[in-house]
Amino acid sequence: MNEASPSMAGWVCPFCALACDHLAVRVGQGDEPLVLQGGDCTRARRGLERFTSRTEPPAPTVDGASATLDEAIAAAAQRLAASCQPLFAGLGIDVAGARALYPLACACGAICDAAGGDALMHTLRALQDRGQFTTTLSEVRTRADLMVFIGSLPTDVAPLLAQRCGIGEAQVPARHVVVLHPRAGDAGMLAAWAGHGVTVESIEPEGDLFSTLAALHTALARPAASAAPPALQALAERLRRARYAVLIGAPSHLPAHGALIVESVHRLIGRLNAGTRAAALWLDGGNGAATANQVFTWLSGLPLRSRAGPRGLEHEPLVFGSTRLLEGAAVDLLLWVSSFDASAVPPPGTLPLVLLGHPAQGPAGARRDAVFIPVATPGIGVDGHVFRTDGTVLMPLAAVRPDSLPNVADVAQRLLQALRALGT
Repeated sequence: MNEASPSMAGWVCPFCALACDHLAVRVGQGDEPLVLQGGDCTRARRGLERFTSRTEPPAPTVDGASATLDEAIAAAAQRLAASCQPLFAGLGIDVAGARALYPLACACGAICDAAGGDALMHTLRALQDRGQFTTTLSEVRTRADLMVFIGSLPTDVAPLLAQRCGIGEAQVPARHVVVLHPRAGDAGMLAAWAGHGVTVESIEPEGDLFSTLAALHTALARPAASAAPPALQALAERLRRARYAVLIGAPSHLPAHGALIVESVHRLIGRLNAGTRAAALWLDGGNGAATANQVFTWLSGLPLRSRAGPRGLEHEPLVFGSTRLLEGAAVDLLLWVSSFDASAVPPPGTLPLVLLGHPAQGPAGARRDAVFIPVATPGIGVDGHVFRTDGTVLMPLAAVRPDSLPNVADVAQRLLQALRALGT
């Protein structure tokens, strides 16, 4: 077995929104899976296990039968041309893929939404309505002395969250970590974080998360008039005294109407910033969702759940949700993009399907009225770039073992050329 080459040290992981860059990958021989080195992360390990050290790219398929790439491009373009209202969803892409996919969406009037779009809209709608004050992973690591996790510890979304936030490191001598409304298993994780200058606290719910945040805001704004539980009154006092408090949450963990919770968090932060320093950190947008949203926003001025249609640019954060559209039969073709996560397959249905997917997603596209085009995974088979969860840092992805699959950008550009040749 070959050890990882020195160039694989410092590999940027594409499998979660943290985009960690302190790990390495070992490439073996033959059918041996790629192996994570330099630490452990469940998401990175599972992602690497879907790739073998030797590359044998699968062939595209059209209606379940093997096809050449040219044949698959032609078939997909014909179906896009025949569609009255396509939906581009999934959007597991890097920057180059998003840049190429946007003009294709404009050419056919597609509505665009990421997998997990409901969670993404929680923070986007709050930003649109009220604004926000967010921070970066680096600032949390080097400055935050109080961390409040909203609605559980999101270690399933970001397994190496503690390391990336500097919990237990000496850069901030004393940190206090609080979890509002913990889930089962959070107590054990908190206990593991305690020590080395870290104190921990768990505040059990008395009502739902909406009422907890409202009570915390009252305790912060009018402490003398507050009837909040003692634990929330004590937390309000901690927030007032903190040098730099950060409120952390995963939008995918929030309940329905989670945008209201995000707004409540930002109201708290706004009040705190009148006398101290505080910010939010939202952990989501993995599998390319944050990247797609950033790129579509800078190209069009609008975030996802938008389209360039007969009436110009339209943005509908609720109406253009992919689940709503598919369940309501409001679209007649689904183009699903998923280059990172093999498990992020398109939802079941009978709509014509164009799948630009992870090489392991062939079975999801092997049906009638479907075109499957396997694409390279940025950070594994091809270089690329993704935005990190904090939205201000663009991370470069270096290919671990390059393969011959086309990337999403190549396929999207060829589809656009084929559409134009068809006169659409």
